[in-house]
Amino acid sequence: MSERQNSLVCAFDQQSSPTTAYDIHEWIHDTTCLRNDKVAMIQIDGPRRHVYIKFRDATRMQELLTLTKGQGEFRHTKGEISKVRIEAVGLGMRRVRTANLLPEVGSESVPGQIWGSRGQT
Repeated sequence: MSERQNSLVCAFDQQSSPTTAYDIHEWIHDTTCLRNDKVAMIQIDGPRRHVYIKFRDATRMQELLTLTKGQGEFRHTKGEISKVRIEAVGLGMRRVRTANLLPEVGSESVPGQIWGSRGQT
């Protein structure tokens, strides 16, 4: 199992109008003033309206949380303003099940920790 580290989630209001990935990237740039060398990855979860930002180190992540006080606003192209909740992620573990592995694939070939025997979690 693994845990997210040095990551923020920007949770957009579920009731707001849909937006494009380009607009979200522009919002991240304008709101956070992040430099490319400080960000390791940006992941957009469209159905949940979450944007995950993984930082190269925790320092800039903490600065951004302090600066935004956990809240932001997103202005849509038509002028609508949506609230955005900004918070750290990483608390809690995620369990991932892998199905249909061939018997020839040994446990040492699967990264992470293996709990129980094959087929059981």
